[in-house]
Amino acid sequence: MDSRTTSSERTERDAPTATTLKPNALGVLGILFFVLSGQAPLTGIAGAAPISVALGNGSGTPAAYVVAGAVILLFSVGFIAMGRHVVDAGAFYTYIGTGLGRAAGAGSAAVALFAYCVIQAGMYGLYGSIVSGLVADHTPLHLPWWVYTLATMAVVQVLGALGIEMGAKVLAAFVLAEFSILALFGVVTLVKGGGPEGLGVAAAFSPSAALQGAPGVAVMFALASMFGFEATAIYGEEAREPKKTVPRATYLSVVVVTGFFALTSWMLISAYGADKAPEAARKALAAGDSAGFVFAPVTDLFGGWLGGVLPVLLATSLFAGVLTFHNSASRYLFCLGRDHQLPAALCRLNRRHAPAAAGRVQTAIAVLLVGPFAVAGKDPVLTLFSWFSGLAVLAMMLLYLLTSVSVVVFFRRRRLDTRVWNTVIAPVLGALGIAGAIWLILANFTTLIGGEAGTALWLVLSVPVVMALGVANQRIRHRRSGRSG
Repeated sequence: MDSRTTSSERTERDAPTATTLKPNALGVLGILFFVLSGQAPLTGIAGAAPISVALGNGSGTPAAYVVAGAVILLFSVGFIAMGRHVVDAGAFYTYIGTGLGRAAGAGSAAVALFAYCVIQAGMYGLYGSIVSGLVADHTPLHLPWWVYTLATMAVVQVLGALGIEMGAKVLAAFVLAEFSILALFGVVTLVKGGGPEGLGVAAAFSPSAALQGAPGVAVMFALASMFGFEATAIYGEEAREPKKTVPRATYLSVVVVTGFFALTSWMLISAYGADKAPEAARKALAAGDSAGFVFAPVTDLFGGWLGGVLPVLLATSLFAGVLTFHNSASRYLFCLGRDHQLPAALCRLNRRHAPAAAGRVQTAIAVLLVGPFAVAGKDPVLTLFSWFSGLAVLAMMLLYLLTSVSVVVFFRRRRLDTRVWNTVIAPVLGALGIAGAIWLILANFTTLIGGEAGTALWLVLSVPVVMALGVANQRIRHRRSGRSG
């Protein structure tokens, strides 16, 4: 990392030399909105909760979110401890490289970039499908999903180039809308005492409820719903007082997201009744309308008018997600260019100190990932969204595991922090929990992607292949730099 320059004063458009991203641009809430938008609360609830209730542990689904949140919180302790000494938009790439060596860091960078790009491409598929349906329902236009996806890619590219503050403002509006309605539904249902069977605390959170059915499937989908909280570290260079802002934003995001998913899923199950909820979820899945399991009790509570609003909010939820992952992937490309892992042109900034060159490359990658599905006429939800969502979760879990190991190694070598809980115990416990999650994901990967075993195998194998390519790229560039020196 020593090769980077620090000329944050440069303002030329697409400056040819490496520089830093715009400092002091984001506070705790700004970073929190990026995290929440990446996790797309409405998408997570409408997509994952019905599957967990139907195929996982039924009424014990809220407990699965609590377990997943606990694992992520343990991981966050070491993640934050290391973040106080390593501030870089590369996040996992920098953390893993600092603790486990440049080769491991380069491999993890490739996996992180891969994860962010494929999850974004998957969300583009679901987004295009939803918007196409909405437009067809309300206008005479009947255009294919990919038309709306391509148009939105152009909008995302423009917003990314306008700078981090503009992106934060757009995301704040979208996230507040979807988050508020679901949170209000949860609170109102809780205050009213639940549904026909009451609140059902024991049915949702007791050990017997948590362990019934297939708890591994429920925990797996719960972890998938929390994808993206680590983005707090990606914005460290652009945060105000990053050593304070990033830890606060990380802990706040984990607590808020865990509480949100646990409460919302609990109240959804309560609205149906713990005994009837699993069957209702199975019927919704069989009808190809998993979102209906979520939308029905919400519209029953607030009125039928909301039935026309929720699909729109689902679309804006996905838009917020693709914008967030555009920003995250762009910053990885920027760091890789700045650290000479990729062409230096990627670290050019525009006048707003946004990684404009990296942003254009990221948009091109999105087109390349989505294009084959559009050309082949594949269903964007059953293939593009389902396959890439599962793939991204597996890739990210691997990065969590490597980061936890790197934290322990880093603080054993450099006694910068002597707190045993923060630097050893919590990271080790987090690593064990994440290793268990990886095992669950691999064991249930066909279910996670909603595809066939052969497809699942190819997707799983792509993760180690991408990591190997990242390591190979680093070694080749290292040898070239050695010869030139």
